[in-house]
Amino acid sequence: MKDHSNTLLKLVKNKKKGSRFILGIDGLSRSGKTTLTQTLCEKFHTHNITHTVFHIDDHIVERKRRYHTGRDEWFEYYFLQWDLHEIRQSFFENLLLAKQLNLNFYDTSTDSHKAETIELPEECVIIVEGVFLQRQEWRDFFDYVVYLDCPQNKRFLREDVETQKNLEKFQNRYWKAENFYLKAVSPKQKADMVLKA
Repeated sequence: MKDHSNTLLKLVKNKKKGSRFILGIDGLSRSGKTTLTQTLCEKFHTHNITHTVFHIDDHIVERKRRYHTGRDEWFEYYFLQWDLHEIRQSFFENLLLAKQLNLNFYDTSTDSHKAETIELPEECVIIVEGVFLQRQEWRDFFDYVVYLDCPQNKRFLREDVETQKNLEKFQNRYWKAENFYLKAVSPKQKADMVLKA
């Protein structure tokens, strides 16, 4: 993937002084979102740009709310994996002006949440990284969205060998949800920048 971090660096440098800039890094599973985010953070650090990162997967719901609910697996993943209203209300609606955020972070080992208070500087770049970021419930809160476009077969090969063995889960849960997102939301068309990953 070509390094576009300098383009994004210039973009955030030109933001309004004293304000926050909300940057979304969107893309399907294993498309390279975390790698791009890390590259950007290194670049921002070098240029003394205050920034903070949020991973949308840190805020998923407990397993009982997203597995064996009686709905199709793809529906569970796309619509039930996150509490869409809660994230919009407690997170996105406060990103621009709130001095602090009170958020629930998911702990995989205990399948439970821990409340944390995050302080936000008045002037900073806020990077939100995760899948399905351009869904209608969240899209309008971003100043700029980068979409990482990566073929399904390439992304699948990035999974560890053990995970790849559960092909049925990919077929019934992840890939159907991803196809729904691509068709219903058209993230490549709506993004401000599309990167081939």
